[in-house]
Amino acid sequence: MQVENAVYPTGEQIGALMASPDAGPVVMLNLLKFREKAEYKDGRETTLTGREAYMKYGELMSAFVLARGGKLHFNAPCAQPVIGAVGEMWDVVALMEYPSAKAFVEIATSPEVAAFGVHREAGLAGQLLIPCFPR
Repeated sequence: MQVENAVYPTGEQIGALMASPDAGPVVMLNLLKFREKAEYKDGRETTLTGREAYMKYGELMSAFVLARGGKLHFNAPCAQPVIGAVGEMWDVVALMEYPSAKAFVEIATSPEVAAFGVHREAGLAGQLLIPCFPR
């Protein structure tokens, strides 16, 4: 099994999500790894840690998703695995529900999210984002 953290999805990954036959809600499993220190693309100086920068994004994103019919089910720091092993553990796990895969893509690509998404990019070293379709 190969695991590769990333900050953004590929076009192929978005296409596969949009091609999913599941029309109902999608719960996104977020496995988040933070930078030690936030790094903003525009070069701004900051004393924020990666976690602090990401949490600025997280507060805004949660409100944005909730206003569009989504739900935050869970978020917490990750502990060491009980079964299996990984080379480097993620920092936080979160479960965010969206009304549909289409709604997720519309939200994630909106201009509003792009504006506050700078904090996400500054804070994240990488992420796994796994769609789960409740049956």
